[in-house]
Amino acid sequence: MWYSSAVGISLWALQTRNLDRNTILRLAECEFVEKNENILITGSTGVGKSYLGTALGYQACIQGFKVSYFNTSKLFAKLKMAKADGSYLRELAKIERQDVIILDDFGLQALDSSNRITLLEIIEDRHNNGSIIVTSQIPVQGWYDIIGEKTIADAILDRLIHQSHRLELHGESMRKKRGINKG
Repeated sequence: MWYSSAVGISLWALQTRNLDRNTILRLAECEFVEKNENILITGSTGVGKSYLGTALGYQACIQGFKVSYFNTSKLFAKLKMAKADGSYLRELAKIERQDVIILDDFGLQALDSSNRITLLEIIEDRHNNGSIIVTSQIPVQGWYDIIGEKTIADAILDRLIHQSHRLELHGESMRKKRGINKG
C-alpha cells in the first residue's frame, strides 16, 4: 500500500502535521493529475513539505505520469540563462510536456519582473493542461507579496489556487528533532 511503503508516513506524522490520512490516500491515487488540479503545501521549515510533495510526485511516476521536480529559485535562474542563450521557449516546452511539475521552496525571495512573467507563462501553460505541486514556507495569502505586481499576481493565483488542494502542515522541524535524537 502506498501509505506505508512508498512514502512511509506514519499515523503519528499525519496527526502531528495536521494531515488527514484519507486526504493523503486520495491524493496518492493521482486523480488530481487526471483532473489537472494542483496541490499547495505550506508550513514552517522542516515540517515535511518537500518530502510530501516529492512523495506525491513519486507516486505519480509509479502510475506512469511524467513528473519534474524544480527548486523554484534554481528554475528561475536556469530560465533566465535560457532567455540569454535563446533556449527559453525550448525549456518552457519541456516543462509544459510534464503531467506534474513540483515547484519546491516557492517564495523564499520576492520575484523580480522577469521571474514574475516566467511564472505566469508556466502557470498559463499548465492551466487545465497539467498539475503543479507547490511547497512554500509562506502561507498562500502571502503569495501576493512574493509575486509582486497585483495584476500579474491575480492572474497567477487565480489559475493556481482555484483548482487546488491545500495542505497546511504544522509541527516542529524534523531536522531539529533528528538533531536532538542524535545528541
